[in-house]
Amino acid sequence: MSSDASGYRPLLRIPGAAAFFLAAAVGRVGIAMTGLGLVWLVHARTGSYGTAGLAAAGFALAEALIGPCPARLVDRFGQTRVLPFSLLAHGAAIVGVLAATSSTVMIAAAICAGAAVPQLGALSAARWVHLLREERTGELPTAFSLESFANATAFLLGPVLVTALGAADDAALASAISAALILVGGGALATQRRTAPRPARGHTTESTESTESTERTLLRADFLILAMLNLAIGLYFGTMGVSVSAFAIGHGVPEAAAPITAAASLSGLLSGWLYGLRRHRAPAHLQLVIATGYLAGTGLLLPLAPSAIWLGAAVVVTEAAVPPTLVLLNVLTEKCVHPTVLTEAFTWNNSASAAGSALAASLAGRTADSLGASAAFALAPAAGLVLLILSAIARRRCA
Repeated sequence: MSSDASGYRPLLRIPGAAAFFLAAAVGRVGIAMTGLGLVWLVHARTGSYGTAGLAAAGFALAEALIGPCPARLVDRFGQTRVLPFSLLAHGAAIVGVLAATSSTVMIAAAICAGAAVPQLGALSAARWVHLLREERTGELPTAFSLESFANATAFLLGPVLVTALGAADDAALASAISAALILVGGGALATQRRTAPRPARGHTTESTESTESTERTLLRADFLILAMLNLAIGLYFGTMGVSVSAFAIGHGVPEAAAPITAAASLSGLLSGWLYGLRRHRAPAHLQLVIATGYLAGTGLLLPLAPSAIWLGAAVVVTEAAVPPTLVLLNVLTEKCVHPTVLTEAFTWNNSASAAGSALAASLAGRTADSLGASAAFALAPAAGLVLLILSAIARRRCA
């Protein structure tokens, strides 16, 4: 308990911190429910998994590709001005999905919902940077660990709730609840002005704007390497999601997929929580090399798994590296980009991870079909190796 008090409690006692963190956490549960909720809803309305998949894919692609555009507006004009419009647009799009009577309208409305969904994780992370930048920057890894814990919890609880409601023939209720959580959490965040970062328009004067314009761009080698690192961690996520299910089915124990996935999630939750409790003296770049090296090494256990028990243990050991890696990527992003483009940078990182996950899911599925689950699992240490190489490049550039 003492370590807990020295880790997370001081952060949440900062005036306004607990309020914006909890508001974003509530909204993130809704975001975690939305994609799968669309699958259940559209299938219930149309009877077609193909149409449901198109709606969910359209939502995810729009969120990944268009999401950075509202984030750029947030950086420019401020969270409290832009967020209400995003919430209204997202809510209207979900209403459109619920009210639609044709597959085409459902898919179009789902795409609009993805384009407008607010990036609450990026907004919350930007607020932590704003609160801690002046005198408490050493606590940013702890704050980002807390964010990682909230995100992992949301994506653990959200799909479970959607599945339970969908199985009970309440798919429309699941989508309505997801939208309500986003609107409530995002709305509460929009009303909290004291902890919101200053908008870029008020951040500089005309005399300094031209000299800082080059610093504000994200088209810089340092950030592009970080985006590639997020793409690579997405490759790991996509590989695991497909390969665990393929392994369980291929070994005649489909019921093992759920507990293995749950064990991996709990391992990540515990690892991220413990990482944030300590102050780490090593530079963030060195920590990232260590974390990604661990991920690449332990990932070699996955394709060698002869049984579900072995796989469960290997997944638990490997997953422990993921939350610290994500935290460190956020820490390094904060260090290498200008404050006036921070929300956009965090959002592009999320988009890169989502793109990597989608690519790996497709590749792992094809590999599992043709060569088996063990071959699909080989993509996980390969992603770890890419992470390690990129981490070494990033460290060398900043040494």
